[in-house]
Amino acid sequence: MILNKIKITLLTALGMFFVAGVTQASAETVNLQGDFTAQTFWLISMAMVAATAFFFLERDTVSVKWRTSLTLAGIVTGVAAWHYMYMRGYWVENQTSPVVLRYVDWLITVPILMVEFYIILKAVSNVASSVFWKLLIASLVMLVFGYLGEAGMMNVMTAFVISMAAWLYIIYEIFAGEAGQASASSGNGPAQTAFNALRLIVTIGWAVYPLGYAVGYFGGGIDAGSLNVIYNFADFINKIAFGLIIYVAAKADSN
Repeated sequence: MILNKIKITLLTALGMFFVAGVTQASAETVNLQGDFTAQTFWLISMAMVAATAFFFLERDTVSVKWRTSLTLAGIVTGVAAWHYMYMRGYWVENQTSPVVLRYVDWLITVPILMVEFYIILKAVSNVASSVFWKLLIASLVMLVFGYLGEAGMMNVMTAFVISMAAWLYIIYEIFAGEAGQASASSGNGPAQTAFNALRLIVTIGWAVYPLGYAVGYFGGGIDAGSLNVIYNFADFINKIAFGLIIYVAAKADSN
């Protein structure tokens, strides 16, 4: 009974939160007909809202050790949904990439996604806290220098190299480093399956972003509309699918 009341309160607050966001973003929006890029912004924002509600509603159906992971998954998609509403309004009004808004979103959500690796390992093994800090700091370095280069605040090539080095370090850490070793020795099948799937997303799914960055600045350029469509659907996979993989593992382990 108490859990049902908590869920109702949570959904009510979530609904009010996103209605306010939609109202604000709608003030800047014109007819979306004929603007495919704007349509993808809207589609992804609604998908993020739905995913947020799903993760928060389902967190109480898994064992306690997995609930933090599902809460973080819901926070990631919730923050992304809010930013996508404003990015869509910015795109419709200016027809240019919402660089600052997108990086603000990434600076919040990407470190949380990195922390998810630690939270999963912590639920099934005695992983060292150093894994938490390694993944968190590397993700921040990757994003901060990516933004500095894209915003013209430092040499683009230098910023790109540093950002790529941080991403490659993350890949090393979750495959062969302390995090990868902790997963391999955990002995928990669902957690290992989720960990393996998540690191493929970080390796393959995240490759879209540096490729878009490289093409935009070193490869002759790509139009802003196409680039944002690619980024939008990459976020759909890298955030919603990321959370769903954790949910499937949590249900399997809980059962």
